[in-house]
Amino acid sequence: MSTGLFVSAMRTGVPLVAGWLLTLAVRAGVTIDSATVTAAVTVGIALVYYLLFRVLEVLGEHLPGTFLQSLAGVFLGWARPPSYPKYEALPPVDPAAYTGPSTSG
Repeated sequence: MSTGLFVSAMRTGVPLVAGWLLTLAVRAGVTIDSATVTAAVTVGIALVYYLLFRVLEVLGEHLPGTFLQSLAGVFLGWARPPSYPKYEALPPVDPAAYTGPSTSG
């Protein structure tokens, strides 16, 4: 499993699980009723759906052509997989060189 796939799955799965746990916390008296089961099943199905199409999308990146990648992307709501820009490290700030805000005006 590629690192990008794992990261994107976690970025989707963790908020879903966190939202479900917050819902349970708001209810305070956690009981296993049909609403709780429905919420858990919904989170599980959403995560499986997402992972299925992200895996197909990643496989499509390694195959000739872009059909599989584009098709999987459409089922995820966007025809291209996410790309996270690389960042460049900035040089450290020297506090002694700071002159304060400009007062001219």
